[in-house]
Amino acid sequence: MVRTAALLNFRKRKESPAEEDLPLNRARYVVIDTELTGLDEKKDSIVSMAAIRMTGGAIDLENIFTRVVNPASSLSAESVVIHGITPSETAGKPSIEDALSEFARFCRDDLLVGHCVSIDLTFINKEMKRAFGSGLGNPALDTSAIYAWIVKRSPEKAFPRSFSGSGLYEIASYFGIPVSGAHDAVMDAFITAQVFQRFIPILIERGVEDVGDLLRIGHPSRGGENGRLSGEMYGL
Repeated sequence: MVRTAALLNFRKRKESPAEEDLPLNRARYVVIDTELTGLDEKKDSIVSMAAIRMTGGAIDLENIFTRVVNPASSLSAESVVIHGITPSETAGKPSIEDALSEFARFCRDDLLVGHCVSIDLTFINKEMKRAFGSGLGNPALDTSAIYAWIVKRSPEKAFPRSFSGSGLYEIASYFGIPVSGAHDAVMDAFITAQVFQRFIPILIERGVEDVGDLLRIGHPSRGGENGRLSGEMYGL
């Protein structure tokens, strides 16, 4: 019964597109991040996930979702080194199905934001389809794609071309955002939220007025392709 209700909610969410005429500073966003056992979507899986709610450029630090789960695949030594989550920490944790039900309720029908978010969504939707028969229908924004768009339309002195396509932590450092605690899902989501927060006034200044405009420049298909070649940029 619970899974049937969840599936109906997911399908209903797919029928509710984002309000594309909503101004950027009034839209509702959920910034997400996952930590994985590896980057092979066929054999690896989610070990932790986090989400932080934003309204316009305001980050709501009292509205955070975070879960460590018992992954469907074994943790590798390489992934433990990166995210620091050990097998003993995942023992007895909820299944990914339980975590995803909560995650979907937290996200509602808001815009999802992530750095190279297609990687996160690939794993999230793989598990959603397996457990519930349907993936998330939320529209998504890739901060990597948005950054590349901004760089191309900015003078060299404002955004050095060498930063085009850079990793999350390099972009954050450029904006003076601390990156301590990186490769933790909550901290990476918080870093991404702060980067996106910096982007909003820049986008408005460059004529990006509403959600529709933002979706056209920040769609996951327009950014993050290099991330598939180097997982260390985004965290496992």
